[in-house]
Amino acid sequence: MPLLRRALAGVLAVLALSACGTTETPAAAPAESAGAAGPVTVTDSRGKQVTLDRPATRVVGLEWGEVEMLVSLGVMPVGVADVKGYGTWVTAAKLDSSVKDVGTRQEPSVDSIAALQPDLVVMEAERDSPLIGQLEKIVPVIVTKGSDATRNMERLREDLMMIATAVGKTAEAGKLMADLDAALADGKQKLAAAGAAGKPFVMADGWKEGSTISVRLFGKGSLVSDVAERLGLTNAWTGKVDEGWGLGTTDVEGLTVLKDPDTRMFYNASDGVDVFADGLADNAIWKSLPFVEKGQVTKLPDGIWTFGGPLSCKQYAEALVKAYTA
Repeated sequence: MPLLRRALAGVLAVLALSACGTTETPAAAPAESAGAAGPVTVTDSRGKQVTLDRPATRVVGLEWGEVEMLVSLGVMPVGVADVKGYGTWVTAAKLDSSVKDVGTRQEPSVDSIAALQPDLVVMEAERDSPLIGQLEKIVPVIVTKGSDATRNMERLREDLMMIATAVGKTAEAGKLMADLDAALADGKQKLAAAGAAGKPFVMADGWKEGSTISVRLFGKGSLVSDVAERLGLTNAWTGKVDEGWGLGTTDVEGLTVLKDPDTRMFYNASDGVDVFADGLADNAIWKSLPFVEKGQVTKLPDGIWTFGGPLSCKQYAEALVKAYTA
């Protein structure tokens, strides 16, 4: 029995004897793929080299963008943080009913993860270091960057290729990125033909606390902004954004700086809480904004994850092209 399996078996034995141990029988290990190979080594976002005896097949994903990448590569995770939430916000790569929930993305359960006997956990750098240390006692962990507002499209490729190497799916990763590049090139041509090249846009989501509505803008450097710019559009939001994700927050009054009548607004409300169509319907400032007056506000189709992988990026690009060419 390999060292990792012995360690996991020990953890499971302790869990079985404890009052809080799982009562579910771990899922059977999937059959090895025809492409199974020898040891693989990746260097993750921490600069740490992680070596696996062979490409991983039993993988747990703790962030949805990385989960989407795994599924799109042809590797169905055995466990995912917040399965229900993933199903609401991510439609580009759907999960099988066999996938087990391992807790929230903010606080995944180490016990639940261990019970699945994974051979790899994939998580983002945003997660705190104590969790990484706990998990590394029982299973190899690779940590993605997740976002980099200075080079998000390049970061996307690097995260995808790292995961693909760990699961033996580098050819599939290459095809995913080639398909995205082709979709962006095609979309750029369609927007240019429609006279939309260089047009300003804003991308946002929002939430309501009491009577106050906050708006989160996806500024320059955010992943969806990079996608839109590859299509030939111009991000109209020039307010302050964070360095990692390219996100900034304002209120309705803050949107009055967007004066260009050509600006089109896109927003995401996949959870059914639409603060723009519902919460602002009677707001005088909102109704006076140029893109509202001209009917240039587009709600994205539900389930386009704005922090996703190549397939979500492709969905987003297609939605933008449709809005400008319909």
